[in-house]
Amino acid sequence: MDHLAYYNLEREPFSVMPLTDFYYHNDEHDRASLRLKRVVEGMKGLGVLIGDVGTGKTLLARRLLENLPEEEYEVSMLVVLHSDVTSDWLVRRIAAQFGVESHEGNKVDVLQRLYERLSVIAEEGKRSVILIDEAHMLRDTALLEEIRGLLNLELPEKKLISFVLFGMPELNDCMKSEPALAQRIAVRYELKPFPREVVSDYIHFRLTHAGCDDEVFSKNAIDAIHESSRGVPRLINVICDNALFEGFVRKAELPLEAEIIQDVCTDLGFAGVAP
Repeated sequence: MDHLAYYNLEREPFSVMPLTDFYYHNDEHDRASLRLKRVVEGMKGLGVLIGDVGTGKTLLARRLLENLPEEEYEVSMLVVLHSDVTSDWLVRRIAAQFGVESHEGNKVDVLQRLYERLSVIAEEGKRSVILIDEAHMLRDTALLEEIRGLLNLELPEKKLISFVLFGMPELNDCMKSEPALAQRIAVRYELKPFPREVVSDYIHFRLTHAGCDDEVFSKNAIDAIHESSRGVPRLINVICDNALFEGFVRKAELPLEAEIIQDVCTDLGFAGVAP
């Protein structure tokens, strides 16, 4: 018997991967989703989602990407993996996302082809959207100026492209360095950690969604999870995942108690310490 069978689970309930089928409806994330959807539906130009590590930015980005109908949108997502990218790279990468040949010609040529492609998409009645995850990596003002320039691509009656940026709080500083772009933000939202009552419901949702209806964690255990995770979803997942395995190893009776949570958090190195 493995640890999943021990809890009558059909799958891993606390994966740290941003799995959209494990999306947990709650006021914080639902409010963010509604605001970001408003940006792209209304082609308002620029939306920004700010959040600390592990608060669910990438999950919201993927969910938005999946939920925009293909017959109404041309949408893709870029992930900025490091801060050394150039404005030339950014323009060519965005152009490539819309099927524009971006390897040949200078940047001005690529921009012209991109404008023509976006115009065709608009004439077909569709909206062009780029989602940029890890956008706090766009620290060079030249990159932000490029996004501002792309937002200027428009027809007389409509904008041709909208951007949604997902990033850590450092993105606020990036925006301050480019006031002309900051003034174009149509919607901005900052994700907050879960409060205690939401942590409890979140854990219950993940367990039941994975096939377990038992009371796996006691009230005191959930209190300990909330305290050690400070309500950050990714840390909740890490703690609960380790606690399930530890409970299996110890053959502990359900519900698991706070002692196991405390031991797991000590092993993880953040017991009682804010993440």
